[in-house]
Order: sequence, then structure tokens, then C-alpha cells
Amino acid sequence: MNSYKRADRVADLIKIEICDLLLKQVRDPRIGSLTITGVKVTDDLRTARVFFVELGKDQCSDDVRAGLDKAKGFLRRELGGRLRLRAVPELLFSYDTSFAYGSRIERLIADIHREEEAHASED
Repeated sequence: MNSYKRADRVADLIKIEICDLLLKQVRDPRIGSLTITGVKVTDDLRTARVFFVELGKDQCSDDVRAGLDKAKGFLRRELGGRLRLRAVPELLFSYDTSFAYGSRIERLIADIHREEEAHASED
């Protein structure tokens, strides 16, 4: 039995297409520095949660949210033309906090290394 669900396949396709659309067709400067990190589609294929990060930022700005809200209708229409689905899922955009968490961990580790080096040079 194939454990790779249809929702997962649709999520992969949506991610590819949204990345392509943001890169080539969406001209809103507020969302020019976004990276789509993942898409999770419900089993009934009605809702797609699109996870994103803004390059170089640990938080999502209001401008980015406004840009995504404005582009949502366009993206959904384009997905309807590109994907062969009975109904295109509703798009919900969520900031991916795992990247901010990861960068925080990296900063903490770097601080620990600096402290260890300072203690080693004192000895």
C-alpha cells in the first residue's frame, strides 16, 4: 500500500506552482523576498496551509501579510488553471517559525563558543 497520500502529492504540486508564480508573475515588492518552506493540504483537499519565511527576518511584517492577502486570489486562480483539481484549495498563509527558532539556536551556540574561547584565552 502506498503511504504517500494524495493530499501530500497535491501539496507538493501547490508548493512548486506557488514558488513559480511568486518568482515570475507576482510583482508586489512586499512579497519579493519570500521563500515558501512547505505546504500542508487537508485530506479533503479543501484547504492548503502555505508556510513561508521572509529572507533575513525572524518575524513576519504586516506589509508581507498584506501583500500575501492581496495576491491570494490571483494565486488561487492561477493554481486553478495549472492544476487538474475539481476544486482549488483555499490558501492560508502561515509564517514558518521553525526558521526563527533555528537561527536563535545558532546564535546561542555561537555565543557559547565565544564564551568558551574567552575562558580558554584567560587560562
